[in-house]
Amino acid sequence: MVQEHTESFWGGIIKSMGLVFGDIGTSPIYTLTVIMTLTKPDAEHVLGILSLIVWTLIILVSVEYAWLAMSLGRKGEGGTIVLKEILVRLLKSGRQVAFVGFLAFMGVSLLLGDGIITPAISILSAVEGMRLIPGWENLAQGILILIAAVIALILFIFQFKGTDKVAGAFGPIMVIWFGALTLSGIVSIAGTPEVVSAVSPHHAVSFLMHNGMAGFFILSEVILCATGGEALYADMGHLGRKPIIRAWYFVFCALVINYLGQGAFILRNPNETNILFSMVKSQAPILYIPFLCLTIMATIIASQALISGVFSIVYQGITTRILPLMKVDYTSTHLKSQIYIGAVNWSLLVAVIFIMLIFKKSENLAAAYGLAVTGTMFITGIMMTMIFSRTTKKWKVPIALAVTLIDLVYLTANFHKLPHGGYWSLILASIPLAIMIIWTQGQKALYRALKPLDLETFLLSYGQIYAKGHNIPGTGLFFVRETAVVPPYVIHCIIRSNIIYERNVFVSLNRSDEPFGVSAKVTKGIGPGLDSFEIHAGYMELVDMERLLKKKGVEEKVIFYGIEDIATNNPIWRVFSTIKRQTANFVQFNKLPVSKLQGVVTRVEM
Repeated sequence: MVQEHTESFWGGIIKSMGLVFGDIGTSPIYTLTVIMTLTKPDAEHVLGILSLIVWTLIILVSVEYAWLAMSLGRKGEGGTIVLKEILVRLLKSGRQVAFVGFLAFMGVSLLLGDGIITPAISILSAVEGMRLIPGWENLAQGILILIAAVIALILFIFQFKGTDKVAGAFGPIMVIWFGALTLSGIVSIAGTPEVVSAVSPHHAVSFLMHNGMAGFFILSEVILCATGGEALYADMGHLGRKPIIRAWYFVFCALVINYLGQGAFILRNPNETNILFSMVKSQAPILYIPFLCLTIMATIIASQALISGVFSIVYQGITTRILPLMKVDYTSTHLKSQIYIGAVNWSLLVAVIFIMLIFKKSENLAAAYGLAVTGTMFITGIMMTMIFSRTTKKWKVPIALAVTLIDLVYLTANFHKLPHGGYWSLILASIPLAIMIIWTQGQKALYRALKPLDLETFLLSYGQIYAKGHNIPGTGLFFVRETAVVPPYVIHCIIRSNIIYERNVFVSLNRSDEPFGVSAKVTKGIGPGLDSFEIHAGYMELVDMERLLKKKGVEEKVIFYGIEDIATNNPIWRVFSTIKRQTANFVQFNKLPVSKLQGVVTRVEM
């Protein structure tokens, strides 16, 4: 038993390093390089910045995510949508629910925008290390961008195979990466041991007090060290809480040691740029190229983890009806979190290459980076504080509030990046935000415009037609949102066109606000020859409708579903209509047998 436990203990830590810590684990490549372009490389400034980095990791990652956020899960799932689902249950007023809904939309949008910038900055900064290879010093930036774009292209092309296939290799590579960061950090600290005093917060306070507004704006680059911290909570469903927190102890130590080592290297070599690569090259020139290859692999893994995270967020958005239905492929038979969404994958690839071409260098990209991350952290802080204030954990409120205020300070510091490229992170986030708002409001308006009938009124006409006895042999399925409300296409089929079977079944799928669990119930005789089949499923569940129907003895001959043909002069509803036409409908999303499907078109004025 003990052996099995130790294997799962270390196995969980290694998997976490591969799937969760790629993004935050690759931030030492560019964080200090970017910060040192803005400040003097003297002892006072270097120690102040190192102190800010250490305490940013402690407060914004350890306290906010590892301790506070990860105590809030639903059946092991985490993320912005989970916080929204928890809060909606606790709130009384409709205004508060609407506010939380908007916060969740913002949080999801910022994370999706971050999903474009992270692969671009990680891969570009790693590839730029090629310039330190002897003889390659004058490599043109265009060639570096091309290499980075090719790496991104290969990464996205292989997504359809699923991360389950390659996740096994990710963990060990990231263990080697964190080992290399720790080792190079220790060797560098040994040369200038006084750098360890930067762990004391008084250096950070002194730096901010003596540097005024310039020191405040440097916080917008310091936050680069914590990018990817939100993955601890967002990826909780993949591996569980304990392995991620255990792995974070090791990752935190590796990061702090490496940042202190880079600081020591700056104190000895104040004129060096590209600090991590220069430090490793000065320590072991013979190992520089293997280290560069390891760096590129680590950034690919970081990007991969983020892409998987984006797929999970989009899937949660689809099943909680805040995003349109898209074709989803399940790449693993045993891991529910392993999915592939083609439309999202190719959109991300185009956006990542586009961002690389616009910004050209990783240090330029750092100007756009940070707004989305601090925005997400601030939103998480607000939602956590609201939850703690309404539960038995009220003693956590002052801590959550303090962390949220620190998030706000970092977010405010990032506003000065807006004119220097920061507006791109808002543009990238505004696209999913606009889609979510138009989609959710459009669905409500469409439902009102369809003027569905209540079941009692429908049964009056239905009973008369059924009683005539001209019924088609077999079973017909009709998809409805809920049994009590009959959509117009069913009225068109049964009442107007007299398409009525010996057995008619209203099928509805209701997503609960829990992540997992599936139950199905048949209610017989809601009308003559009319039954209802209700499926209740968690929002992360993959529902095999055919299997559930067969299990309950429903052998359908034909499956009817509604298609809305929207006529409108309203420009926003035109956008909604276009999105609806381009995305999968309910039966395509749930992969029902094509040979039995009959779509019934209803024209709707919106």
